[in-house]
Amino acid sequence: MKGLIPAEIIERKIYLVRGRKVMLDRDLALLYEVETRALNQAARRNPDSFPEDFMLDLARDEILRISQFVTSSGDHRAPLKFSKRVLAFTEQGVAMLSSVLRSKRATLVNVEIMRTFVRLRQVIATHKEFAEKLADLEQRIGKNELDIRTVAQVIRDLMQPKEDKPKRKIGFSIP
Repeated sequence: MKGLIPAEIIERKIYLVRGRKVMLDRDLALLYEVETRALNQAARRNPDSFPEDFMLDLARDEILRISQFVTSSGDHRAPLKFSKRVLAFTEQGVAMLSSVLRSKRATLVNVEIMRTFVRLRQVIATHKEFAEKLADLEQRIGKNELDIRTVAQVIRDLMQPKEDKPKRKIGFSIP
């Protein structure tokens, strides 16, 4: 069942927190069609499956920063800033969720989320490669610009009329 959830919807639910791409517990609960409380309980009941690099307990300032992304269309993250505890799951944490939730929907949604994470990595790699090529071109242009200026200066120097010095006659002079 390809396309269970459009990739664009999943992409909009991925945030960068502490240098990691994460998804919020409430966003995942919506995608999995479970209550946020049930999702968090499943994660807390399996602490071995969710080490600190798989699941982050967000600090108040991180929650407030994310809540600023709320749209005017009544996004469900609007009450986020009033939440006492918000969990964020890294890509590995999301993968573990399907094993602790044990539902067909969780498995299918996880497949879509993993595809989205992979696609985002590919896009980032492409942008990085493009940025490196652009920097190389800028460096070449800088060198070429210097060469062109040097050639232009030589041409200008050649175009300048030389000062006429009195010419000495060649040959013998007869007194």
